[in-house]
Amino acid sequence: MDILETDAFDRRQRRNMSCALLLSLLPFFLSAALFFYLWTPDSSASIMSAGVKSAPILLLAAAVLSWNGGQSVLGVVGGLIFSAVGDCCLVWPELFLPGMGAFAVAHLLYSFAFLSSRYSSYSSSSSIWIRSIYLILFMFGGGFYIYIYPFLQKAPDSGTLLPAVGVYVVLIVLMGSLAIRTHNVATLLGSLAFMVSDLSLALQVFKVTAPMQHGNHVVMVTYYLAQLLIAVGDVNAVNNNDDVAKWKRS
Repeated sequence: MDILETDAFDRRQRRNMSCALLLSLLPFFLSAALFFYLWTPDSSASIMSAGVKSAPILLLAAAVLSWNGGQSVLGVVGGLIFSAVGDCCLVWPELFLPGMGAFAVAHLLYSFAFLSSRYSSYSSSSSIWIRSIYLILFMFGGGFYIYIYPFLQKAPDSGTLLPAVGVYVVLIVLMGSLAIRTHNVATLLGSLAFMVSDLSLALQVFKVTAPMQHGNHVVMVTYYLAQLLIAVGDVNAVNNNDDVAKWKRS
């Protein structure tokens, strides 16, 4: 009977946590909806447009900080803050490289978070499959860089852009690879969505493909979805880790 009562209590706790988390994410959803309502492809660069674009990510950072406290500052919260900086920079085309640098730092912080003890890791028995997926991801990243290389060479600042994009590809693939080891579905899906968003952005920015009618919408929808999933995954990881610690002490 005690086991059944404990199980029922755990289910109620998880349900209550899900409701509370959803409420804390409402500002993110509202600000993202405002962005898509106000934003058009021909919008002029301004401080206002930068603020509207970065607001959902800053609100996500605040939500994660309210749940996890300081332990996520040098992880997902820090990554979200640097992502917001990158969002602001990308509003102005001439700040593309600083924006990419800010996102590179964000991927590094996400990678550090995914390596932390609050995320589970796969056992050695499944490591061969995980390493195979790592290899596939890095081969995909390398293949994509080779594919866009001729288009990067045509850019006015190709001397800086070629190595910068190469480093960025390595960092985002590393982040996606480390997400696999976390055992966290939200984290994994968020990392993959981030890769899809950046791939779509690169194809358009470097003129690899013809302009797509809804290309910018694809980039932003997958981007906001990626950040949301990574944030939710971090909150779940911390709470699950706390539950395990309480169980061990009991």
